[in-house]
Amino acid sequence: MDFGQSTQKYLYIPEPHNDFIFAVLAEELGFLGCIGVILLFAIFVWRGVLIAMKAPDMFGSLIAVGITSLIGLQAIINIGVVTSSIPNTGMPLPFFSYGGTSLIILLCCVGVLLNISRHSKKI
Repeated sequence: MDFGQSTQKYLYIPEPHNDFIFAVLAEELGFLGCIGVILLFAIFVWRGVLIAMKAPDMFGSLIAVGITSLIGLQAIINIGVVTSSIPNTGMPLPFFSYGGTSLIILLCCVGVLLNISRHSKKI
């Protein structure tokens, strides 16, 4: 199957471009693609915690933990909804789901996180 040729997005799952994008991603990329996406989110959370630990002040540390937990929990909840582990919540998968407002807010949050990283203590 070629990339972009999944059949589940046609009337089989509700909102395949928003809430259930991970199901389409799983069909197109397979098990290794799903593991890769989950690993990328895990690396993002790990790096966010490191940024929070090296932040120059308590405010930066709290902001970094908040942004990291926002994105990490949003990914966990979306993947849990797609795998039917938890009830449907309507939460998009960060950086993947269709929707301009969510993407703009997430990119602004990552920009703040990068700014905290830029001014962090070098250990």
